[in-house]
Amino acid sequence: MRPISRRNAVLLGGLGTAAAVAGGAGLWWSLNSPQQPTAVGGNSGGNGGGAAPAPGAELRDPAELRSANGRLELTLDAAPGRVELGGRQARALCYNGTVPGPTLRLRPGDELNVRLVNGLNEPTNLHVHGLHVSPQADADNVFIAVLPGQGFDYRYRLPSDHPPGVYWYHPHHHGMVADQIFAGLFGAIIVEDPETIPVSTERVLLVSDTTLDSAGNIAAVSPMERMAGREGELLLLNGQSNPLLTAQPGTRERWRIINTCVGRFLRLRLDGQQLQLLGMDSGRSPEPETVDELLLAPGNRADLLVTAAAGEAVLQALPYDRGGMPGMMGQGLFPGSGAGALATFRVSGASATPPGAVMSRPAQEDLRTAAVAARRQLVLSMGAGQGMRGGGMGGMMRFTINGREYSEARTDTTVAAGTVEEWTLVNTSPMDHPFHLHVWPMQLINDNGRAVGPVVMRDVVNVRANGRATVRIAFRDFSGRSVYHCHILDHEDLGMMGVIEVR
Repeated sequence: MRPISRRNAVLLGGLGTAAAVAGGAGLWWSLNSPQQPTAVGGNSGGNGGGAAPAPGAELRDPAELRSANGRLELTLDAAPGRVELGGRQARALCYNGTVPGPTLRLRPGDELNVRLVNGLNEPTNLHVHGLHVSPQADADNVFIAVLPGQGFDYRYRLPSDHPPGVYWYHPHHHGMVADQIFAGLFGAIIVEDPETIPVSTERVLLVSDTTLDSAGNIAAVSPMERMAGREGELLLLNGQSNPLLTAQPGTRERWRIINTCVGRFLRLRLDGQQLQLLGMDSGRSPEPETVDELLLAPGNRADLLVTAAAGEAVLQALPYDRGGMPGMMGQGLFPGSGAGALATFRVSGASATPPGAVMSRPAQEDLRTAAVAARRQLVLSMGAGQGMRGGGMGGMMRFTINGREYSEARTDTTVAAGTVEEWTLVNTSPMDHPFHLHVWPMQLINDNGRAVGPVVMRDVVNVRANGRATVRIAFRDFSGRSVYHCHILDHEDLGMMGVIEVR
């Protein structure tokens, strides 16, 4: 199979937030506080080094909570805990005592009620990444701050026509998101399909990375790592290091893959196996698309069918060059972004009965035929901050959209409800910036000068180094204030985020 090219890769983009310089020290202190619980979650095999470990323990799935009679109610306790990450005992941040947190399974039209209890030593909140739900009041409102020792009741109502797919939840309190996700606060959300897709096994696969110090604490990161967008030394799948997946030849599995990493791009391959892509983010193709590789930017998700062939294959995250900061770190602090073994897939035994056909899906609406109410340009930039001289490290770089760092008090973009807009996303920096818009999905129209053929819907679009992308957005169903930002979460926390109001 040919290696992937930047032009032809299937690109996913992501969102996130990153912490201020003092955030790392504050998080380290919270993990070592005497009040931390002793719940155990996460399982693995492997080591904490950079080399790919031998196949570890059998993959273990996160706990699942399913809606019933149109409703799912639960409590999420965000708190420090003792877990096993990549084969090591670790002090991490957990939802309900585990990393990842429980998987939430919903159907279109459901109501999701979450009681978030903050057992941390710092503020937090909850964002349901990719869900098309209200950004106001007690729904997907990122301006809420849940203080230590307090709780908040979130209520989300999914539209009856909500796209099926794989989504996820994580904190979004500005300035602390990168640290909190890096320490373990994330979980999956599945919106079920109206029709059954015939598979033998369904797997929810959350890819994360982190770094542990010698005592098992989540390591603090340097200012340089924040500016580059950190990548952890431990590359994990459901909290495990290179877990083992087993299957019979001829079986078809459904893999729902989520890139929860703060800054790592995942260029995925599974040689020797048949891969068919059902969709990415909330987008769905009318027919499954045969692929060799996928590129997931931070925050992106893939819904994948894997038809098993006899033998042993490794789910690999291959190197991806996401750029760097010349004058500060040469070719980039992480020139091999994403590299590592994620899982071993062992296929043996008698051949299974071939699975049934996958039903075609109706084509998605094409916004290229819609009337455009406004055209905008958003420029994602990096520049020398206060105290920096000649690219030195005297201060942090500035991360801006249209020349401004994030301010909750300021509304950067005002949109008329019910209209369609066209946005050109321009990246003037020498590193990729995955652009994420909350609440309203984007249709990718043009990717770095290449017109996109079929309808491609994303909630994260990767804008390549010194490149641009054009998207169209239908601002339907919901009004209110929300945000858009770079999903390299450190960049968002350092200012690359704006406020949008739909009214």
